[in-house]
Parts: sequence; C-alpha cells; structure tokens
Amino acid sequence: MKTKTGAREMQFVQEVGMAFEQTGLPRMAGRIFGWLLIADPPHQSPDELAKALLASKGSISSMTRLLIQTGLIERFTMPGVRHDYFRVQEDACRRMIGHGVEDEIKMMRRLAHHGLELLGDKKRTLKWLKEMEEWYAFLEREFPALLDRWAREKKSK
Repeated sequence: MKTKTGAREMQFVQEVGMAFEQTGLPRMAGRIFGWLLIADPPHQSPDELAKALLASKGSISSMTRLLIQTGLIERFTMPGVRHDYFRVQEDACRRMIGHGVEDEIKMMRRLAHHGLELLGDKKRTLKWLKEMEEWYAFLEREFPALLDRWAREKKSK
C-alpha cells in the first residue's frame, strides 16, 4: 500500500533536503533520502520517486547515483520486475555521520598543522591554531572508536 504524499510528509522531505544542502550535498539528494525514509513501501522505483517528489527522471537518476556512491541508499531488483528500486541502506545512519566527517577532521588537523609550520620559530604564536590542531587530532583519534562503539551497541540489541 502506498502512502499518499501529504503536507507533513513533504515538509519532512524538504527538511531533509535542506539539511543535506547545509552539509554540501544537493538538496534533491536529501529529498530523495528523506522520502525513502518515510515511503510506504520503503523501496521506490525511479518513477515513484519522480512522482512523489515532483522531480524529473534525470534528476532522480543523477541523485540516486550520488546517494548510492555515498552508501546511503542501495539499488536492487525484484524477480519478475523490469525496473530497479531504491531503498535506504541498512547502515545509512553510520554512513551519514561518517560520510566526509573523518576526511574533514583530517583535513582540518592538517590545515592547523600547516599553519603552525608556517609560524616556524617566530615568537608570534596563534593559540587558536594550536588548539585547532589539538582538537582535530583528538577527533581524528577518537571518531573511529566512536563509530565502532556504535556498531557494537547496535549488534548487542
């Protein structure tokens, strides 16, 4: 049974789209992900996505490819059906948090380290630059352990 797209559902879809946009991902990718989070059934064809989101098939195609590449959704087929379906990946929450965060942490630590190297032996020091390097070094060490802890906790449920 398919859910009729209501105003509250579309508001949620738009909110997810805006959240994606704020993290540097396309709004349409967020809208697709948001719809897949609440869709009934939880798997949707490209045509169903286009109809629910009032989007072009081209946009659906390019954004689902992006979401597959980021590991947030997966494409699958069903026996006897000629088209593909999309659904949220089982570990999408972990992937969403992990997507880019580890790389951003490393990048920021490297930038801080580079800034400190530029200072060299100069008497002038930038306290915030040292703190930035220490903070991102801490995050770089601790973030993988946090993700592992989450995976263990999820398995124990």
